[in-house]
Amino acid sequence: MRTTVRLDPEVAAAAEQLRHDQSLTMSAAVNQLARAGLAATPGQPGRRFVQQATKVGLHIDVSNVAEALDLLDGPDHK
Repeated sequence: MRTTVRLDPEVAAAAEQLRHDQSLTMSAAVNQLARAGLAATPGQPGRRFVQQATKVGLHIDVSNVAEALDLLDGPDHK
């Protein structure tokens, strides 16, 4: 597919550097950078994010949001 895009300066510099280092066309360099970005995992590569929870001993019924907020904020809040 042929299209025109505007690259941010740092992206254009990275594509130009890759093009120069590997004797690629600009299209091939941009495609290679895009594929690398698609394959990258956010955060640490190869590690899946897992939410860690800690029991604090507080049990709140959140079916009534206003009541839950009052309980958490305390009587002096308003």
